[in-house]
Amino acid sequence: MFDVGVVNALCRRGRIEARSELFGPAFEQLIVQEVRAYLSYARVDLPLCYWRSTSRFEVDLVVGRELAVEVKSTELVADKHLRGLRALAEEELLRRYLVVSLDPTPRKTADGIEVVPWRELLAALWAGELVG
Repeated sequence: MFDVGVVNALCRRGRIEARSELFGPAFEQLIVQEVRAYLSYARVDLPLCYWRSTSRFEVDLVVGRELAVEVKSTELVADKHLRGLRALAEEELLRRYLVVSLDPTPRKTADGIEVVPWRELLAALWAGELVG
């Protein structure tokens, strides 16, 4: 199943509570599907994929050569959450690297990774400020 919402409905799991083990995958699915929907509606022809290194670092979403997005269901992004983005950034392939989270305020790390609250990410996405 590609949609965790469908899986949860079929399993009759009910409401997904914040901080539960099901919340993280559902939150990631929300962000990925919003980006996919935006690209479709805006007719932006960029591939979507995820990235994984040979040393098993991962980044949840890569949008063309524009954007790398790591999705974390935490209220305080820490260095441990940035390992995949930092590994990918070493390749110098993309324009922007960001982590979207439940953090209340945006910030930028010393090495240029943007920490973006999810609502601000979605607002910027639909305003055409992230890709396209």
